Amino acid sequence: MSLIDEIDYGTPASKASETVTLTIDGREVAVAAGTSIMRASMEAGIQVPKLCATDMVDAFGSCRLCLVEVEGRNGTPASCTTPVAQGLVVHTQTERLKQIRKGVMELYISDHPLDCLTCAANGDCELQDMAGAVGLRDVRYGHEGDNHVKARAGDLPNARYMPKDESNPYFTYDPSKCIVCSRCVRACEEVQGTFALTIEGRGFDSRVSPGAHEAFLTSECVSCGACVQACPTATLTEKSVIAIGQPEHSVVTTCAYCGVGCSFKAEMRGEELVRMVPFKDGKANRGHSCVKGRFAYGYASHKDRILNPMIRKNITDPWTEVTWEEAFAHVAAEFRRIQYQYGRDAIGGITSSRCTNEETYLVQKLIRAGFGNNNVDTCARVCHSPTGYGLGQAFGTSAGTQDFDSVEQADVVMVIGANPTDGHPVFGSRLKKRLRQGAKLIVIDPRRIDLVRSAHVEAAYHLPLKPGTNVAVLTAMAHVIVTEGLADEVFIRDRCDWSEFEDWAAFVADPKHSPEESETFTGVPAEVLRGAVRLYATGGNGAIYYGLGVTEHSQGSTTVMAIANLAMATGNIGRPGVGVNPLRGQNNVQGSCDMGSFPHELPGYRHISDDATRESFEKLWGVTLNSEPGLRIPNMLDAAVEGTFKGIYIQGEDILQSDPDTRHVSAGLEAMECVVVHDLFLNETARFAHVFLPGSTFLEKDGTFTNAERRINRVRKVMTPKNGYGDWEVTQKLARAMGLDWSYAHPSQIMDEIAATTPSFAGVSYDYLEKMGSVQWPCNEKFPLGSPIMHVDGFVRGKGKFIRTEYVPTDEKTGPRFPLLLTTGRILSQYNVGAQTRRTDNVVWHEEDRLEIHPHDAEQRGIRDGDWIRLASRSGDTTLRALITDRVAPGVVYTTFHHPGTQANVITTDFSDWATNCPEYKVTAVQVSPSNGPSAWQQDYDALSRQSRRIAGKLEAAE
Repeated sequence: MSLIDEIDYGTPASKASETVTLTIDGREVAVAAGTSIMRASMEAGIQVPKLCATDMVDAFGSCRLCLVEVEGRNGTPASCTTPVAQGLVVHTQTERLKQIRKGVMELYISDHPLDCLTCAANGDCELQDMAGAVGLRDVRYGHEGDNHVKARAGDLPNARYMPKDESNPYFTYDPSKCIVCSRCVRACEEVQGTFALTIEGRGFDSRVSPGAHEAFLTSECVSCGACVQACPTATLTEKSVIAIGQPEHSVVTTCAYCGVGCSFKAEMRGEELVRMVPFKDGKANRGHSCVKGRFAYGYASHKDRILNPMIRKNITDPWTEVTWEEAFAHVAAEFRRIQYQYGRDAIGGITSSRCTNEETYLVQKLIRAGFGNNNVDTCARVCHSPTGYGLGQAFGTSAGTQDFDSVEQADVVMVIGANPTDGHPVFGSRLKKRLRQGAKLIVIDPRRIDLVRSAHVEAAYHLPLKPGTNVAVLTAMAHVIVTEGLADEVFIRDRCDWSEFEDWAAFVADPKHSPEESETFTGVPAEVLRGAVRLYATGGNGAIYYGLGVTEHSQGSTTVMAIANLAMATGNIGRPGVGVNPLRGQNNVQGSCDMGSFPHELPGYRHISDDATRESFEKLWGVTLNSEPGLRIPNMLDAAVEGTFKGIYIQGEDILQSDPDTRHVSAGLEAMECVVVHDLFLNETARFAHVFLPGSTFLEKDGTFTNAERRINRVRKVMTPKNGYGDWEVTQKLARAMGLDWSYAHPSQIMDEIAATTPSFAGVSYDYLEKMGSVQWPCNEKFPLGSPIMHVDGFVRGKGKFIRTEYVPTDEKTGPRFPLLLTTGRILSQYNVGAQTRRTDNVVWHEEDRLEIHPHDAEQRGIRDGDWIRLASRSGDTTLRALITDRVAPGVVYTTFHHPGTQANVITTDFSDWATNCPEYKVTAVQVSPSNGPSAWQQDYDALSRQSRRIAGKLEAAE
């Protein structure tokens, strides 16, 4: 193995269709019109020296190293900023150019430290490479005069010298090595869109500065790593490279955080990970990254990680380490005992949206073929199951319609109940770039997210609706489309059921659904709503992106159908730049749904009661499957409290922290006789576990993830599992202990079985993924190259289905005791329940969950910023500190759920979506009052957590 070498063409590719022919160094070259001479040369295999140019950002032309000569033109133009033209004759290497380049390089080196042998970038420094490329052998200028290199000028401090900034936990900034090429500044602006960096000073005083001469950590920098990736010297360098050295080989794999599914090069020394570098050929991220995927992988080697199987008789006992064989035998014996004593349906399992498709497939297969029931569920149900139901009803498929590239052709983007810059930051950056190019933005969210107004981006409309009124707002938008004649009748007659449209149109046209009527309870001004929907309906390509603020409601499925209605009514389906796009929360939420993780569906969203579907699996698996749908997680917990459900296998999920109504979850788990947790750490759920099976990280296994755009990406093992086995191997060994004759030698064989049983995956294999890089399902005989855009020539279900969306207020209502509405969400630096990111240096940005409260509400209650407050609902109460901000409207409060000490889900209720049981996390009536600090139950909870993590023979409890 060796390092994967990605060609840097110097400037971005031209998208023009016209071709231009020119001659470079005697070679005839044909390229797209608008291509730079530099890129044309690189495409012809001719490398022009460069320092300020890179193909991730637009040409700048400042380093003066890439000069060329063009016959018939005076001077020596920069090849990065000079476009090709028909018939040009270009020379990249002449005596004149050689002398100019050497002179330029001399000037760079004269103000640069000559410590190459001990520099962290030695072997990966473009300045070093270019000095060699231009033949620099001597520097006539010393460091005796003005310089940025030496800390002292004789006996006096050197005013131009700046010490290294090591404030960021992941990289250093050494101004003495900066050549002021501006690549980092442009990457921050053009790729990330944060505008955190600038060039301060002029002339020889110029230098890169985070913000207004701030430290990186306290500046607006979001630590995405784009600047580090762009830097051609050691000015910006990963601390891991400084500590370990340069990597010697790399492997392309897929990030295990959010649903964007970024591709990375894991750059290694032996089995030690040196750094993660975004892969330019990754079709989801196009070479960009966020702080989590780029830097927050330290959890994989954290001291808290459990590497040996453990069992205990009672949940109050310390854990005892055992062998894998003992653990499997114990679980198999306990599950058999429970089924013999309480019945076949007394056990079940939960699949993980963090594990691979192959691992998820095996867990649901174990439950159906081994346990003999369909008691399987997944965390995907508590986030995006309404997406599956709603889009399945309207379009015929349970997934988004576009690829992420599609946003580059959108003219109007509507973001509903999502916060892309925090939850899906790489997509958020691509969206911001499109907005800076002129696309218009509509934000529907109770909170003023960053996209509403930030650097060079401002929403045309922000609809700050009252939590729980999504359906009313979207139906009011539909009212405007129908009553103002904005519907695309040609599209509807051609692609949708016309009679159903007429029924829907009559429904939404009712005056009770007008913006003026709905304003009284949604809080959205009628004129603002009318302006927003007119923009969406008439502004060109209209794309909708939505998140958990849509699905995690009692009417989540209805809201998804209302979104589908809007897209069909305006003809915004079936081509680039439009569509309905759910932003999935975890790396494999889409895949866990695809793999049959629901109690009523087999892989491929086919109902368990369908005889033909069931028969195809029975024939392959050699068992008879139960035709009755099984229990969902809340039903399992209810049955446990009732005494009829006694055992559960939980892979990669922390339901005690992530599921609603924590007290109900804990009561259910406590009532079970054999709780098996299969994870990396002793998480909150493990407090009630009797068996712990250590898991493996994404770095330690082979497999696939399916991201939010239905893209199936390879996950590749880069190191030996520290626990001894990949998660798929653990599940297989457990299945064998329970009597199943499984003999998979590699996850590729599991994918072959998935392809044989799941029509949308029929064309997928590891060999095909190696060839294609990635594919988007459906990938089969009809769509051999996959399906970047869905419903191009017609809907999967045939005709698109318009569905009435009657607004039904949630049963969770405010009142004198609980006058405020709580909604929840995520923050950039943390991920889900925080089990991974809390074990990295990302905690410097988010040490605790805070409650955002409007200044008016805070003043009424005598609360100041940073004060401890008590947050109480009908379900329970907790304490945390206040963050006073006008991001939230009066009457609305907001918090995150990344830290178990907060236990935000003690507050949430057990109300759920009418169709899927997706919990209503986003609407909880609460009261906020001053507090003196953590409550008694939080202190007791912490003490119990420590007690439950005791391991026999260990000095400290695992955390």
